[in-house]
Amino acid sequence: MARFPIRTVFLLFVAATALAQPAPKIGYPHTKEDFRGVSAVSRKIAWASGTHGTYVRTIDGHTWISGQVPGAESLDFRGVVGFSADEAFLMSSGPGEQSRIYHTLDAGGHWTLQFTNTNPKAFFDSIAFWDRTHGVVLGDPIPDEAGKLKFEVLLTEDGGTWRVTSPAQLPPAIEGEGAFAASNSCIAILGPQDRNIWFASGGKVARVFHSPDRGHTWEVVDTPIFHGSDSQGIFSIAFRDAEHGAIAGGDYKHPEEDGPNLAFTDDAGKTWTVSKIFPQSYYSAVAYDRRYGEAQAAATSSKNHEREDQARVRLFLVGPKFIYDFRPPRNPIRISPVKKFPLQFNAVSPYPDGGALIVGPKGSIVTVP
Repeated sequence: MARFPIRTVFLLFVAATALAQPAPKIGYPHTKEDFRGVSAVSRKIAWASGTHGTYVRTIDGHTWISGQVPGAESLDFRGVVGFSADEAFLMSSGPGEQSRIYHTLDAGGHWTLQFTNTNPKAFFDSIAFWDRTHGVVLGDPIPDEAGKLKFEVLLTEDGGTWRVTSPAQLPPAIEGEGAFAASNSCIAILGPQDRNIWFASGGKVARVFHSPDRGHTWEVVDTPIFHGSDSQGIFSIAFRDAEHGAIAGGDYKHPEEDGPNLAFTDDAGKTWTVSKIFPQSYYSAVAYDRRYGEAQAAATSSKNHEREDQARVRLFLVGPKFIYDFRPPRNPIRISPVKKFPLQFNAVSPYPDGGALIVGPKGSIVTVP
């Protein structure tokens, strides 16, 4: 990706005019709950989820309606996947039975509890769907029958029942290795017909696990992302096609420390190259612009198209106090809020037609066109 210093834009809502592009906009959900899950169904329809069993939704792209899942007031909804104004899945994170999966078909009027994790050592990290009936959930490593630590992977083929994949199918986890439920993005999948699953880890190691066949077989590789303690590693992974992807992370306890915190692959995750942007810091989420990604996937791979293809790549990086907007070959732009809008950020969901929706602590919601 970029090999240039980052250009900082401090005026979140006026500086974009000088860049000849629409300005970011704040959403107002009228809640102070912390959001770590977000799902942009369309420019008008989106869902976000957070602490104390809270979720919010919009059907016009401007007005946010908040709700609370009955009986889930103590849960932290770290993941949400929306399919329409009426249908969405929620995933809560926490030890044992605090890790759950809920589903609604009537805009939150009723919620069905689909799965409760009964293993006291379990902890859900991320949820993703290929389509309405096929989805995957990732959980932290737990001991198998032989006492070996294995990540927990759940799959559904009907959108209603979930099965835990056999631990024997997964490579062993390293003692002190885990995933991060920071932004519902430590797992990555592609479109409905694709069969790839990637997920990323942190702690003692920073690794990427890959299954080319929806969980039947797996391989795992080490990456150069900063790691070593329980607050370090890969926090987010994203792919724009079956070959090209990004991983981002760092140390959330020391967010200003330089990397390596960002890396890219062009061989489906077999190898990873550290980005040369500088300075780097802690990133909780990374995502490709879906409009640019689809254009990129449709382009040919011939050398004559390399420059044209590169121009189509757009990437969003989210840190606690900033959003990076990458549009090569231009320098990355750092978008930071002004003091009278003390926003912070955790997670990002790209819109289908371009741009992204970003959420964070204390009800923070921002749209980047």
